[in-house]
Amino acid sequence: MHHEESQELGPLLRAHRRAAGLTLEELAEGSGVSARAIGDMERGHSRGPQARTVEALAGALALSPADTAALLGAARAGRRRHERPTPPGLCDLPPAVPDFTGRPAEAAWLARSADEPGRLPVSILSGAPGLGKTALAVHTAARIADRFRDGCFFVDLRGLDTEPVTPHDALARLLRALGVRERDVPVETDERQVLYRRMMRERNALVVLDNAAHEAQVRALLPGTGAGAAWITSRRTLTGIEHARRLLLEPLPADAATALLGAILAQQDDARWDGTPGDGTPGGSSSPEAGAGPDPAALALIADLCGHLPLALRIAGHRLLSRPGWTAHHLAERLGDEDLRLQRLAAGDLRIRSAFGLSYAQLPEPLRRLFRRLALVPGPDFDAALGAALTGLGPGRVEEMLDELLELGLLGQTSTDRLLFHDLIRLYARERLQEEESPEERRSAEAALYGWLLDTASAAGQWFQPDPPPAGTAPFATARSAQGWLETESANWLAALHGAAAAGRHAEVVRTAESMHWFSDRWTNWGHWHTVFGLARASARALGDDTLEATHANYLAWALLYCLRQPGESLAVAEQAAELARRGGDAAQEAWAHFYAAAAGNRMDTLDAAADRARRAAELFAVAGDHEGRPQALLALAAAQQQQGDAEGAIGTADTIVALLTDPATAPAPHITDFTMTNAFNQRGKAQLDLGRARDAEGSFTEARRIGARVGVPLLQGIAALGQAKALDALGDRAQALAAARDAVTFAETAGDPVRLAEATALVENWWARAAG
Repeated sequence: MHHEESQELGPLLRAHRRAAGLTLEELAEGSGVSARAIGDMERGHSRGPQARTVEALAGALALSPADTAALLGAARAGRRRHERPTPPGLCDLPPAVPDFTGRPAEAAWLARSADEPGRLPVSILSGAPGLGKTALAVHTAARIADRFRDGCFFVDLRGLDTEPVTPHDALARLLRALGVRERDVPVETDERQVLYRRMMRERNALVVLDNAAHEAQVRALLPGTGAGAAWITSRRTLTGIEHARRLLLEPLPADAATALLGAILAQQDDARWDGTPGDGTPGGSSSPEAGAGPDPAALALIADLCGHLPLALRIAGHRLLSRPGWTAHHLAERLGDEDLRLQRLAAGDLRIRSAFGLSYAQLPEPLRRLFRRLALVPGPDFDAALGAALTGLGPGRVEEMLDELLELGLLGQTSTDRLLFHDLIRLYARERLQEEESPEERRSAEAALYGWLLDTASAAGQWFQPDPPPAGTAPFATARSAQGWLETESANWLAALHGAAAAGRHAEVVRTAESMHWFSDRWTNWGHWHTVFGLARASARALGDDTLEATHANYLAWALLYCLRQPGESLAVAEQAAELARRGGDAAQEAWAHFYAAAAGNRMDTLDAAADRARRAAELFAVAGDHEGRPQALLALAAAQQQQGDAEGAIGTADTIVALLTDPATAPAPHITDFTMTNAFNQRGKAQLDLGRARDAEGSFTEARRIGARVGVPLLQGIAALGQAKALDALGDRAQALAAARDAVTFAETAGDPVRLAEATALVENWWARAAG
């Protein structure tokens, strides 16, 4: 086919591609031109590509000489059509923000690009909307402008516009700013690039490329080797740019955020704060701010509510300046309403919502849906699996989409590669969700997420039950991976549990909590087990099942005793559990109730009653054939015996436990055996120390440490290391004792065990003091 040269490139190229029956990807493969670049040409975003690019496309399309000439002519016309006169000073730096505050380390990082020998010529500043990337670049460039004798140049690439500045046009502006007469600016983009790089190689100049859309937009604008430098700001991380220095901006530190607010408010005439209290003048107020400037505590609260985001802080500051009757306390109170915070973070044409909206508008609908539904995640961070649960897409696809949101600065990343929202962006995502999806869609997405979380939590918890799944069972291949998931997603699955309880899904609550029973022993310092088992007990009661309620009341008694260290409250709940179990005719749960009551009694020094309860628990466990429970009851008995001064009896009971655990007829599952065996050797070692049998005690604690390493519970490992340190000290082996005590400190810190941490720390300090003396 033949077309007039005046036809635009985009429609002409699309017509040729369709006539050839090729997709974008097929044409890209045949021509060596990226599918993205071809798409930009067809949509009119790129109207003047290089001649060799057009020739490559014509070759892949097998065009006739006439059609090839027409395609080249359309590209030339596109380049000519978009050349515009550039006013003088177009590439001058914009005015620096007069009250710029904070970012000293980041400014120094940028400034080093001017005087570091052998430096990379390109520095990239990236990050979320509103972080002040442009302000930082302009402020720093203005401050060190004298280091660039041939000038500092600034080009706003308008990367968030529907039609960003093309490299072709940006090069024209830069060349004219560098002194090239307009008639001498080459027509072809590649020729402009060659001239630009040659001129930058000969000049000590800085080019600030602000608001870049993507890598393709800036590649042609980067200087080569030489004295020139380029700073790029972008919401994207621009990972495709090679050989560049990179700095990912974060929100301001708390003190710098508060200082920025103070600097903005300092523009106000001092009379603002000098009115007579209650005199009716704009400055007059009975608030604590009258006459003394804004309250620092109120400014700090405003900074927190702004998420320490410079744009939000600037808006808040100017909003306060424009309301003479407002105090900082008043603004903080207004911003405290999450539902209205984005709306209230507006001052004139400055709106924080608009900054986020520009990035959101760039997203295709599937990515928008993921972004807004991530606001339903109740915890502080998430991964692709949660996104998949929210959208119904595969985790691999969601991972790619999350990478795009991260690249755009709409998500941040934790040190463990989890993803998270900035607080204000989360509010924006939630706002988009409420406005763009129906209540039914929102409820359905949340139900899918919560259902997946509780199902996955239950599957993870099964790895620690007496009958764990076979190795490699989906979704977790090992107990370690199951534990890692439960800990990492704890805030999310706990919120899902709350949601299920509030919705009356009591069976689901009980099922999830039941799966946590044995796992909870491994993570006693989490701080929320009393909530988990409290919800489960309430759900069991709602189901009208006494035995079920007794079970979860027992779990709650455990949490109160071992996690919150509240033996009195634990004892009361254990007694309730015993009554419920008797009423339900469940001997095993009655035994567990007696065990928890015995353990609470040991903590409360009611030792005779504790020993009796422990013996009764052991008898009931034996009758019920409960191989997991009976050793636990005997552990409580051994602890009571030791505290009563019957160390020999405690050792004998510990030996009975070891015998039960090593007899195949009475041993529980291997992982429960290891857990209980560690406790038994720890208990035996304590009793042996009481009798002055340090050598035997050292052997018991060494065995406890060996088995405990396999269990991997820091609390038990800390008990064993502390006992071993004491035994070694008694044997006169100070060096090994000190090493064990240091291990005990580490384990106690990890476990959140203040009692043993204090004891181990005191041992270390005493030994050092004795050595120094």
